[in-house]
Amino acid sequence: MDKKRIFSGMRPTGDLHIGHLSVLENWIKLQEEYECIYGVVDLHALTTAYEDPSEIRKNGRNMLLDWLSVGLDPEKSTIMLQSSVKQHSELHLLLSMLTPLSWLERVPTYKDQIQQLSQTGKNITTYGFLGYPLLMAADILVYKSEVVPVGEDQLAHLELTRELGRRFNHLYGKEIFPEPKALLAEVPMVPGIDKRKMSKSYNNYIPIYSNHKDLQEKVRQMITDPARIKKDDPGNPDICVVYSYHKIYNKDEEKEIADLCRKGQIGCVQCKKKLGDKLISFLEPIWLKREELAKDEKVLDEILEAGNIKAREMAERTLQEVRDIMGV
Repeated sequence: MDKKRIFSGMRPTGDLHIGHLSVLENWIKLQEEYECIYGVVDLHALTTAYEDPSEIRKNGRNMLLDWLSVGLDPEKSTIMLQSSVKQHSELHLLLSMLTPLSWLERVPTYKDQIQQLSQTGKNITTYGFLGYPLLMAADILVYKSEVVPVGEDQLAHLELTRELGRRFNHLYGKEIFPEPKALLAEVPMVPGIDKRKMSKSYNNYIPIYSNHKDLQEKVRQMITDPARIKKDDPGNPDICVVYSYHKIYNKDEEKEIADLCRKGQIGCVQCKKKLGDKLISFLEPIWLKREELAKDEKVLDEILEAGNIKAREMAERTLQEVRDIMGV
């Protein structure tokens, strides 16, 4: 029985942080059950970084190193670079001919992100940014993906993909595109060190690749119970960022730590030291593997080229059907 096909990708916009680990761990599980295509979606990065694209290529290679060091296996998954598989761009263009403008304007994140990013001085009132969900739809439809792992915040994008596939099939009277189903994974939400959403723009993140000193410094900066002044004051672990990390990375001790905190029997400094040690223990094997992989740049090129070739073959079969139907 053939495996169902999945496409998913990440934008190379900077360091991956530990909030991405749960996504990558899910990808690793999925590659055992599905035919997976994972993309370094560098064209998507251009939608917000077109004015200064100088870091995109470097970020893409660093992201690939993170993927491999965490455990993504190029023998089990197709790992590709979006801009090297031109069929993504061609399908994006062809689908744009039949996409109502109102469908793009109503995507919930569009106006929200324009407002947020305009405050940073970025001008994203461009077609590229408006068409971001359409390019995402092309990424998924070009492989006739049947399943897409998404977070709840991306469901609107996926619904647009489904609508576009239906519209294409209806307009031309042929069932070319399947309707991809959402695969909502149960992944822990890892807050930033300041309790806000973890984000590179807030500089409140912990990168996957780091070192002992920098990681411990990030943990020392974490927000704790603001009502707790002295180390023997009773604390409330439920509002403490440090404890939210213990629940994910220190399950063996989390209940004991919560109890000691409530009784004022463990200070914040000691609690942070325990967490830092746990994070180092968890991340250090990833760091070591990454450093080993980084010694041979040719390996990364070979992995991407092999993945690009496979991805082009799959995508081209779809494009041949679409071109014939649309008369081009």
